[in-house]
Amino acid sequence: MNISRKQALAMAALVTAGLAGGAAVLLGGRAGAPAAEAHAAEAAHPDAHTDEAPLVRLTAAQTAGIATAPVAPALLQPSTDFTGEIRFNEDRTVHVVPRLAGVAEAVPVTLGQQVRAGEVLARIASTTLAEQRSELLTAQRRQEAARAAHEREKTLWQDRISAEQDYQQARSALREADIAVDNARQKLAAIGAAETAAPLSRLDVRAPLAGTIVEKHLARGEAVREDAAVFTVSDLGSVWTEFAVAPKDLALVRVGQRVRVSSTAFDETAEGTVSYVGALLGEQTRTARARVTLANPQGAWRPGLFVTVRVLGAAQPLALAVAAEAIQTIEGRTTVFRAGPAGFEPVPVKTGRSDGRTVEVLAGLQAGDRVATGGAFILKAELGKAGAAHEH
Repeated sequence: MNISRKQALAMAALVTAGLAGGAAVLLGGRAGAPAAEAHAAEAAHPDAHTDEAPLVRLTAAQTAGIATAPVAPALLQPSTDFTGEIRFNEDRTVHVVPRLAGVAEAVPVTLGQQVRAGEVLARIASTTLAEQRSELLTAQRRQEAARAAHEREKTLWQDRISAEQDYQQARSALREADIAVDNARQKLAAIGAAETAAPLSRLDVRAPLAGTIVEKHLARGEAVREDAAVFTVSDLGSVWTEFAVAPKDLALVRVGQRVRVSSTAFDETAEGTVSYVGALLGEQTRTARARVTLANPQGAWRPGLFVTVRVLGAAQPLALAVAAEAIQTIEGRTTVFRAGPAGFEPVPVKTGRSDGRTVEVLAGLQAGDRVATGGAFILKAELGKAGAAHEH
């Protein structure tokens, strides 16, 4: 078959166009492969790329309110809490009774007043006291007469003027007079009355110790019995904290253990030691009574105040720990704010044991990391504001 020149040129053009189209298809397929592979990788691993943790940046004034502390080993102080009550220290509390019946002539003190040891609380007129002082005065006069007779008879006997029998009788009479005087003085001493007073019936009721008048049951002109408790004086510089211990907790409370006493009424706490644990269980409560003696120089621990008694156990070492106020809960996760040069970074942590003040850190932090303690809630609030702004 003979092909003309024009036909040969047309066929050559078609072949050239076909070759060019094939090359374009091949090159286009190779160029699109990386993009397709990348898209497939993203679909297979959607979490392969994550944003960095947000930083909380504060102004200089805000930063001044943030306290930081290093993550470091610490001692865990296990404890057990009990509900207790402040009571009078019965070893330093006295119920004052007049010891003689009478009528109150004066009551110069008031309820709640501070008194010194020996200060007069009341003056009572007592006929019984008048009789006892009269008895002492009579015995003293007889003693003086017996002493004078003894000296006279002794001189006469020594000068061989009178018989020895007269001297012996005078000496016996003097001894009897001495005994009568001592007996009258002992009666007055037993009721705490002075030997002399004007009038003889006046009885001064005095404070047996320095303290506060916490009870008063006497008014001027009131008749009083000899055994009536007219005043209660207590030294409130020392008080008792008593609490009940159930049988299951008796092994946790021992005499000499350290305790920490606190109250919801104020922020002050006090420390002491267990001074007494009852050997018997109460018939009604089936609990043992335990006691802590607290120093109370400022009078803050008032009898009747309900308190929490935290009995401290043996300390346990922790490899890493932070202060309890450093722990915050963010989106359901336990978090602390780690301090860095650019700001504070929220770091999720795994925690372990805690005693209310110190928290064990098991994972998430390293020794030496500084974390926000006081004011950490400010960082939590700022982080929440930043998240809300980002959503809008």
